Amino acid sequence: MCLAVIPDPLIPPHVLAGLLAWAQLAAVIGYAGAQALLVLYASHRYLLLWRWWRGRRRGAAVSPIHAGARPLPVVTVQLPIYNESRVVTRLIDATAVLDYPPGRLEIQVLDDSDDETSEGAALAVARHRARGVDIHHLRRPCRKGFKAGALADGLARARGDLVAVFDADFVPAADFLLRLAPHFADPTVGMVQARWTHLNRTRSALTAAQATLLDAHFRIEHPARMHAGLFFNFNGTAGIWRRSCIEDAGGWSDDTVTEDLDLSYRAQLEGWRFVFEDAVEAPGELPGDVAALRSQQRRWTRGAIQTARKLLPRIWRSRLPRRIKVEALIHLTGNLAYPLLLAVGLLLLPVLLGPASLPPAAVWTIQTGVLVLGVVPVCLFLGAGRRPTGGGPARIAGDVVGAVMLGIGLSVNNARAALEGLAVEAGDWERTPKTGDISGRPRPSGRYPSAHRLSGRTELLLAVWFAGVGVFAWNAGHAGAVPFAALLVAGLGSVGLGTFRSSLAFRRGGDPSR
Repeated sequence: MCLAVIPDPLIPPHVLAGLLAWAQLAAVIGYAGAQALLVLYASHRYLLLWRWWRGRRRGAAVSPIHAGARPLPVVTVQLPIYNESRVVTRLIDATAVLDYPPGRLEIQVLDDSDDETSEGAALAVARHRARGVDIHHLRRPCRKGFKAGALADGLARARGDLVAVFDADFVPAADFLLRLAPHFADPTVGMVQARWTHLNRTRSALTAAQATLLDAHFRIEHPARMHAGLFFNFNGTAGIWRRSCIEDAGGWSDDTVTEDLDLSYRAQLEGWRFVFEDAVEAPGELPGDVAALRSQQRRWTRGAIQTARKLLPRIWRSRLPRRIKVEALIHLTGNLAYPLLLAVGLLLLPVLLGPASLPPAAVWTIQTGVLVLGVVPVCLFLGAGRRPTGGGPARIAGDVVGAVMLGIGLSVNNARAALEGLAVEAGDWERTPKTGDISGRPRPSGRYPSAHRLSGRTELLLAVWFAGVGVFAWNAGHAGAVPFAALLVAGLGSVGLGTFRSSLAFRRGGDPSR
């Protein structure tokens, strides 16, 4: 009779147990570290809210210096466009009627398009030139440097002492220049930024959530940073630069995909002062579907990390006060919160699978601390920004919840972009498609990468995974982890589903809004 021989295991049981224990310890350390950093970024909103509130209490409104009878400076308005056939005429028509002294206004249509946009732009420019507007349709032989290259090329031909920039989806009011130009009577002012408003804010829950996120940025963060003497940034559109400030800072650069953020920091490092003018509104269009929003968010996130990598060493070597350096670090690296959020979520199950080493009271204390220092400041920050736009408490709370869900849902998209931002190359300047949507159904545009592949699958798979983690946590007696898992499921699931539907609609030639 033959006896079966059972081979020895490749890894002895005691060694395997030791490896699992070390893996568990590593997961706990990684989870705790990521959680701590995430809470740090979130709780910084408390500081921004306090600075904003203190500025309001002191009545720290910004008043331009009136220069008496001196003539207003010459302004060049730059309109960088690339394949914007649906909005280019609206943009040119709006800027052609800007109220400014005759002979002191020049408009440049910086057209890098390779589609029918150029024909529409040429017709609109010719129409306004015929009635005496100093407007020029400028074309380059190639799209070198993307938007930064177009702005630099236009600046070399401009005659203005001030340079205003409007993206294709903005519609400036006629008095925009007259209200902002007086700030430049102060020779230390290098840039003045107006506050964005939103043409299609009420179109859908998606646009309402985006508007809530942006309102907090403009109504709370910008004023808080300005009144505290901290660095803040030109937002790429709806602002005016002093030409000498651009030149003193080294000009527009295309080594990041957020040329606006990059130039803003370089200018302030040279000592120029920036002004945020909350009283002047600049209406613009929000992306009407999730796929277009992801395209926009990828560029913003990747470019911010690129700018951090490029300029933080210079900032820390400077003689700036330490508080300004610390705030610059937090401001430029804030998008690292997205990979941190994913890390916390993905490490949650390994932590739950480990032996319980903390008493229930300690666990609930930690969860309460995360709530107070992580979730509450973000909600208060968003709510404070949303409140001035009107609506009852229920409507405001709904928009805040929608904004939080949207931020969570974009974590995969933006985490990938943040990691790409650590690479050496700037990469392509990914254009956000414009539809001309104001209140009705948007017309779809397939001119961005995610329109040509089925996107959203990663978010949907992760939503299913975190649903399973939530069920496991509940059954294992870890009820404190269930709300976090539920937030991940709701955010990733909604964004993943919306993105997947948009991709399918684009593939079929349909409308993603249906």
